[in-house]
Parts: sequence; structure tokens; C-alpha cells
Amino acid sequence: MRRAVIVILDGLRRDFVDEHRTPALAALRARAEYFPGYRSAFPSATRVVSSTLATGCWPARHGLAGNTMALIEEGRLVRHDAGHPDFLQHKRSVTGASLAVPTLAQRVARQGGAKTGGAVIFNNVSPGAAYAHDPDGHGRVYHRAGSFGPGRMPLADGLDVTLDAGGDRIMTHRFVNEALVPGGPALAVLWLGEPDHVQHSAPLGSPEHLGVLKAADANLARVVTAVDALRAAGEDVLLIAGSDHGHETVSGIVDIEDELVAAGLKAAPDSDDVVVCANGTAALVYLHPNHDGRRDRLGDFLASRPWAGAVMDADTLPSVGQVAAGGLAFAVSMKGDNRPNAFGVPGSCLAVKPQGGKADRLGFGQHGGLNAHEQAPVLVVDGPGFAAGGRRDAPVAVVDIAPTVLTHLGLPAAGMDGAALQLPAVPRIPAPPASLPTLLHCPEIR
Repeated sequence: MRRAVIVILDGLRRDFVDEHRTPALAALRARAEYFPGYRSAFPSATRVVSSTLATGCWPARHGLAGNTMALIEEGRLVRHDAGHPDFLQHKRSVTGASLAVPTLAQRVARQGGAKTGGAVIFNNVSPGAAYAHDPDGHGRVYHRAGSFGPGRMPLADGLDVTLDAGGDRIMTHRFVNEALVPGGPALAVLWLGEPDHVQHSAPLGSPEHLGVLKAADANLARVVTAVDALRAAGEDVLLIAGSDHGHETVSGIVDIEDELVAAGLKAAPDSDDVVVCANGTAALVYLHPNHDGRRDRLGDFLASRPWAGAVMDADTLPSVGQVAAGGLAFAVSMKGDNRPNAFGVPGSCLAVKPQGGKADRLGFGQHGGLNAHEQAPVLVVDGPGFAAGGRRDAPVAVVDIAPTVLTHLGLPAAGMDGAALQLPAVPRIPAPPASLPTLLHCPEIR
């Protein structure tokens, strides 16, 4: 029986993986195939990456443009937090689709053993990110805000955990005992809330951060042990482990909307002519179609700002997997550098003023943009088609995970932007943005 298991340690950046801080992941990396050229999506934010991983397509095609994004509703641009439990259902009512392309959960719905079958997802990040794996109810999603089975029917055995290391530990215990059993689901996904959660409230490299990181690594160790037991019993299991994005230390906060109002490019802080959607160290800037004559001035202003590391417009948004649609006019990756924080961890970046009453992260971790350390997640793959103890330096991306899973399961992966990573490599159909690795300009981070 063929099965695939994915474990994500949310927010883990590549240079924190070693035998001291993450011994289980380091040991898995040593026995599996390691991908140091692995890159995230843009924005490098969990709700975006979740949708991208689940579909094998960039945001331009699946339609979830950001952790915060805008929709055109009754002729107005309306900003939304995509992490809200009901966001994807609301998006379906507005646009006709939760996500515009099929998810892994939909594609594997008829696969797996008789006990659970299809896809089972245990997730401890934001509800919107969790439900992005299966917004239309093809498998089972367990989350603290609500657990759903086929048809999005509520599950009686919901996930009663907290968003912290303790909650992750309880969730991992259930995942191992319920999903990693003989004859279990074709696809089992465990998405831990840590170390991302603590990195937003404690300095990178601090004792608090490192303690939680070790706890997250211990959860991975439990999964590896369970997968090895399934293999010993004769099951053909592909194990994918890693993270969705890295982190930078926030060096300053920029209120982009306030600057646009001051420059006369936005009518008022709450106007919908121009809407800025904060995505950590990135921003999506929407322009109402009635004000398209402002586009050139708006683009020139954004490009002139000292806080803008990279500005993408309609012509260059495809290079980061986005598209100028639904009012999206520009995307900004905030300026960063390699300065270390108080604990000697390199990588600092400006962040966009948070919206919706969320706290600033000054001095703590944040992500969303194209800077080196936030675009340095982890990927190791253990199983058939991958070189034991190998290292593949070629650029790969989060869109490649879904076709890799489907290839292992013997299912078609047509219509995806990514390519299966099994050797020999499968041609990309269609190819993801060719300039993406160049634009990310990420140095090697071990």
C-alpha cells in the first residue's frame, strides 16, 4: 500500500537545523534527500503557502493571494484576514470558488485504506490556513476552531488543543495514533504551530525559542518512528518533512497606508480607492478599477520609498507567482539586510504595520517577503525515488510537493505548476514562473 506523510514545522528556517537544536530533523536529513535550494511562495506566509502546497499551483492560479487580501464585493474593495475560520467559505460566495484549482485532498479522496482513506490533516496554525488544505470537504481536517469530515460535516472527535508546544504535542499524539495506523489514509498531513508561534513573540535564537524548537523536533521524531513501523509492516510510505517559510527579525514598522494618504494617493485611512493588505514583511496593494488613472503615480511612489526592497507591478507580479486580478495592482517585499539580532541570529527586515488590531513584532520574528532567511524553509524527502543521504542543490519550490505526493501514489498530477521531485525528474506542466528563483536571490543558507 502506497501512502504519503507530510510534517511541517511552521516557520522553521534552514540554518536552525543541526544535531543540537533539531536532532530528529538533522538525523532525517542525513538519511533522506535534502533540498537546500527549496523556496517558499510569495507572500511567504502560511495561508498562502498552505494553499500553494495543497494545490501545486501558485497564488495566481489558486486565488488565495495573501494572508491578508482584498475581494471586490458589491463594487467595493474589502480587506479580509484569510486566517478567519469562515474566510474560504465567504470567498466562495463572492468569487464562486474557495480555491480555483483542486487540492490534494480532492485528488486523493478515493485512495487509501478502508479505515480512514483519502486525506487526513491535523493542523495547529490559523483556521484559514488549516482549511485551505481541504476547503470543500473531501477528507478530514482537524483544527482547534472546528474539525470537519467529508462534505464539511462537523466531526464529533474534534481537536481540543492550544496554539503552543503543549497543543502540538497532544495533536501529534492523536496524529500518530489515528492517521499513522495500518490501512490508514493515503495522505496524512501534520502541520505544527511551532516554532512559528513562539518566533512571533520571542527573539530568534532566544532560550524560549530554542526550547520550543526542540519540542517541535521531538514531535517530528514521533512521526518518524511511526513511519518506520509502517514500513517494517510492508507499507510503502513517502515521508516529506520541513517547513513553509523562515523568519527575519523585525527592525522597524512601516504604515504604508498612512504614507499613501499623506502623499495624496489614498483618500482616507478607511477608503477603498487604494487598499493595502499587510502580509508581515510584504504588502499587497489593491487599486479600485474606478481609480486606475492613479496606477502610474502609485507605482512610482512605492518604488521610491526607502522601505521597499522590491516592488512588483502587473508586468512583474507573475515572476512571484501572482497576477494583477481582482484589483491587485502591486506587491511590495520590504527591505531587509543581514544584521544579526541580540542572540547573533542574522537577518533583519522592515515589516508592514499590522492590521485588524494585531500587535507589532518589533524585535521578534516575522515573514512574508522575499528576503533570504524568510525564503529559506526546510525540505527533506525520505522514500522511494529519493537518494538516501543525498543532497540536491537545484532550485525547487513549494509547488513541487503536491505533484511529488501524487506521483508516489500513482495518481496524475496534470494541471499543476510544480513538478514531481522523484528521480528522474518529471517535466513541469506548465512550468512555474521561470524568474522566481532569480528574483528571490537567496544565498545558500545551511
